[in-house]
Amino acid sequence: MRKSADNSCVRLRAGYALCLASTLFVVFTGCKSSSSGGEGQSVELNGAGSTFVYPVMSRWTSAFSNAHSNVRINYQSIGSGGGVQQVKNGTVDFGASDAALNDDQLNGMKPTIQIPESAGPVCITYSLPGLDKPMQLSSDAIAGIFLGKITSWHDPLLVKDNPGVNLPNTKILVSHRTDGSGTTNAFTTYLAAVSPEWQQKVGVGNSVDWPVGIGGKGSEGVTAQVRQTPGAIGYVELTFAQQNKLPVAAVKNLSGKYVLPDTASTTAAIAAFTDQLSKDPRTPIVNAPASAPDAYPISTLTFLIIPKDGPDVAKRTALRNFVQYVITDGQAAAATLNYAPLPEGVKSYDRQQLQQMTAAGQPLP
Repeated sequence: MRKSADNSCVRLRAGYALCLASTLFVVFTGCKSSSSGGEGQSVELNGAGSTFVYPVMSRWTSAFSNAHSNVRINYQSIGSGGGVQQVKNGTVDFGASDAALNDDQLNGMKPTIQIPESAGPVCITYSLPGLDKPMQLSSDAIAGIFLGKITSWHDPLLVKDNPGVNLPNTKILVSHRTDGSGTTNAFTTYLAAVSPEWQQKVGVGNSVDWPVGIGGKGSEGVTAQVRQTPGAIGYVELTFAQQNKLPVAAVKNLSGKYVLPDTASTTAAIAAFTDQLSKDPRTPIVNAPASAPDAYPISTLTFLIIPKDGPDVAKRTALRNFVQYVITDGQAAAATLNYAPLPEGVKSYDRQQLQQMTAAGQPLP
């Protein structure tokens, strides 16, 4: 009897030890999985930059956080220049810019990748109460206005662009951005492409020495100035104009057609530069050739600016997953807010760039 009881105790202790070992294994492997992959951990991502992309960025960050309750994304709409500077300073996890970084800018930063994430039109918006259809503007008219050479809405060149329209003899007030702005870069890239005088006197940049006009901070500031001032004209992202019930001009392209800014006309602009974009997604898509009659001539790609490496595996993994969402399912959301979806060639480039992301020098899980 004694031997039988001893055997029972041994079996009981062995079973208990096996159970305890199994429990510890489950706990250990569960913790290991959580720490390496970032799933279930509370993660906060901070981004800053483009006001142009702010409407769709708000949609993206909200949708992604709703689907991933452990991830919170904060985005500050401070202008492309500010976003790039914050990436350079290491104070944000990602930036957004409507102007791609050139080689000199990239060389002045820690290793960085830039990912095209959407495209949209830079709109010419204005305040002319009483007009019942959109203004039509040629490249000569736009350059003349922003150079300060055309000062009245009844200028002969504007009358020529708008036959049969009773234009008022109202003074033109130009509104432009004061902050470092990728929208400004895209707009001045267009002006330099269509006007040798603009190229020589002003040039291209996130900030330029404007020949005329008053400044506003962000697309919000320019929109407010145009809305409040009869005779004003400025350049903003389409959603800002629509939300403020401001008209936008149809701009004459190289085919001679006046084209309104929208998703379809921006998509046509992208398509006109397919070959160039497949080689370098930083290629400007302004002033599409005459072979693209439906292209809106002041279109731009926008970019996410992301450090290649960072110390936190969970944050880096969440950031990669967010960007993957942006360039895939997020493109449908972008289209509802007047941003053109990325062509497959550009999305393929984006996926290759994402593979370069690391944490503490190691590939992401």
